[in-house]
Amino acid sequence: MIIVLKPDVTEEQIQHVIERVESLGLRAHLSRGTYRTIIGVIGDETKLQAEPLAAIPGVAEVVPILPPYKLASREAHPLPTVVDVAGVKIGGGHVALIAGPCAVESYEQMETIAAAVRRAGASILRGGAFKPRTSPYSFQGLGEEGLRILRAVGDQFGMPVVTEVMDPRRVELVSQYADMLQIGARNMQNFTLLSEVGKTQKPILLKRGMSATVQDLLMSAEYILSEGTSQVVLCERGVKGFDPATRNLFDVAAVPLVHQLSHLPIIVDPSHATGRPDLIPACAMAGLAAGADGVHVEVHHQPEKALSDGAQALLPEQYAELAQQLKQLAQLLGKTISTLEPVQ
Repeated sequence: MIIVLKPDVTEEQIQHVIERVESLGLRAHLSRGTYRTIIGVIGDETKLQAEPLAAIPGVAEVVPILPPYKLASREAHPLPTVVDVAGVKIGGGHVALIAGPCAVESYEQMETIAAAVRRAGASILRGGAFKPRTSPYSFQGLGEEGLRILRAVGDQFGMPVVTEVMDPRRVELVSQYADMLQIGARNMQNFTLLSEVGKTQKPILLKRGMSATVQDLLMSAEYILSEGTSQVVLCERGVKGFDPATRNLFDVAAVPLVHQLSHLPIIVDPSHATGRPDLIPACAMAGLAAGADGVHVEVHHQPEKALSDGAQALLPEQYAELAQQLKQLAQLLGKTISTLEPVQ
């Protein structure tokens, strides 16, 4: 439910409305816009059905919201949210190019790849320090040493960094190094983890689960938003399909659908969606054409030696060609590719 307040509402009246909502065991989320001030009601709306909220002084309109994802909905926030990752904007016409290897393997590896993707036009560097793997015997990441390498290389090339956090107990640690925290597909419904990362007030990259609906994705975003942050970026990275020709089924329709339902930006990850380097460029372009606010691509200079997901990584020269195509398409669509200042 959204309570729309009158343009001349006083601070005392706002506080009175908030107190009435909270007295019913619900939470009130105050949002001040240029022309309107609204209060989003979080909780069981049935408790408000008998409450004459419209009669409270200062209330202009009470709007029921059918979707359960109140804070993530378009009704709660009609204008698109622009997420700022250390100066790199995502959403509202700003397109971010995120690139890097699946896993941080060494300083030399990260330095080589970062130099290449930075030169190609990527604005955010990615790399995994903690890796959720299907097999317990596979490479699990370098842990904090990987975080230190990622941070150092990001600083060297003037790039914000994003990396995955898997455990609520490691949120504080990862937050010390990363500009943006990633929630992977396997943890999309780890609600304790979602609440913990929401408390950091850092930008969050939330990947869609392999069997999750769009509503499931938005409900997971709601957990993060309910902690008081608005800096959430969604990611379409493919869902489970029946055709083994690709790693996952790239649901490009999810991009415009999310924009209809939510104010949050959404990017695409064609690397995990397809698992095939030969399909990544076409799917990346399709995602951007469908309205994506960014493209997330895995890049490795020696894929055959990669410790994780080398088979789905683009070579640096392939990424450079794709980045140029994405820039041209973004210009055609009237969008701006987020760029970085030259390294001093």
